[in-house]
Amino acid sequence: MLKKLFLSICLLAFLSIQAQDKIVYDIKVKGVKKTKPSFVKKLMETKTGKVLDSLTLENDITVLKRLPGVAHAYYQIFHSHDNLYNVFVYIQENFTIIPELAFWTTTNNQFAYKIGVYEYNFLGRNIAIGGFYQNNGYNTYSFNVRAPNLFSRNFGLAFTHQNWKSEEPLFFDNQSANYLYNNISSEILGLYQIDFNHHLTFGVNYFQEKYEYLRGATSPSVPQNLKVDKILYKLLYTYEDLDYYYHYLDGFKSILYLQYVTSENDFQDQFVIAWNDFFYYDRIGKKGNWANRLRVGFASNNDSPFAPFALDNNINLRGVGIIVDRGTASIVYNTEYRHTLYDKKWFALQANAFIDAGTWRQPGGEINDFWEDRNIQLFSGVGLRFINKKIYNAIFRIDYGFSLKDNTRGLVFGIGQYF
Repeated sequence: MLKKLFLSICLLAFLSIQAQDKIVYDIKVKGVKKTKPSFVKKLMETKTGKVLDSLTLENDITVLKRLPGVAHAYYQIFHSHDNLYNVFVYIQENFTIIPELAFWTTTNNQFAYKIGVYEYNFLGRNIAIGGFYQNNGYNTYSFNVRAPNLFSRNFGLAFTHQNWKSEEPLFFDNQSANYLYNNISSEILGLYQIDFNHHLTFGVNYFQEKYEYLRGATSPSVPQNLKVDKILYKLLYTYEDLDYYYHYLDGFKSILYLQYVTSENDFQDQFVIAWNDFFYYDRIGKKGNWANRLRVGFASNNDSPFAPFALDNNINLRGVGIIVDRGTASIVYNTEYRHTLYDKKWFALQANAFIDAGTWRQPGGEINDFWEDRNIQLFSGVGLRFINKKIYNAIFRIDYGFSLKDNTRGLVFGIGQYF
């Protein structure tokens, strides 16, 4: 009898506790003009009728702040009646139709320009669509669409078609030659979100590469004209645990890239490329941000002038120049301190000081190449960031980098943070 009474009391206590759970009565999305409220609710794990959980809500807000169309987001909870509560989600939207216009001169003093337009919140559903045209003495164009939530909150697709032409140096026998490089590609990718922190990107890229000799050194072992069809199989794994607050970042992110390229020719065999980018960001006070990127990459070690890892201003070392060397493996570390000098309403101005360091394995070389002085590059410098807080990725950057080993130096311009 006492046992039954004890079990009855425990059951009543359990039911009483369950009855006190806070339940989501309604979710109201405020502040959106372009983004569809139904899409916002689709992305959230917090749902009407479910138990109200603050940790889940925090994760939902972080997911929303990662969207191109969202400058900032936060939530409030209000009691409705009984144990039912309303969740108000407030969103400050970004302007997401971004024109692109750039001018520069190439290494052979050719005037070049690039024009394009991208919409990063097409139909109010986090779909990015756009393209560009570029003329650097040759005609280049690209079109792409990326819909990460096309089929569900976890699964989407991306497609890109591009016809790229540029004059690029190739390095062989301690000499170099300039070639016209043409890459015509079509790529389709699946985008899958495993959970809050883990994401997969996978797919295939069919492309044709052409190399046409322009000037410089020649060698019987290096063709003056080359045309080859290739297929690239791609897998990306992303782990992201970043906290976003406007242009400030805090936390850790890792992206692993795995690529397998098939080709049939005498100068480029089938090969594998793999690299990992590790990012670490730390908020320092109210105006400081310390940013770090470590990239470690390896490819099949073919003794070929067509090595995949380039040493370049716009990729890894600010001030080094445009494609000044190539390798089959690389280790690069970038670190910079960003400090906000001015921050009012829609505009912010940041200054930064940086160090970029890297080393390369020469095509066909050994691991010991990493430690040889001729392969190690070390740059430092300062820069400015002009930030429009109301427009997605509207960060114009300018950096001045100089070598700590020789007299190499230069200015680097771009859109978005360097990393």
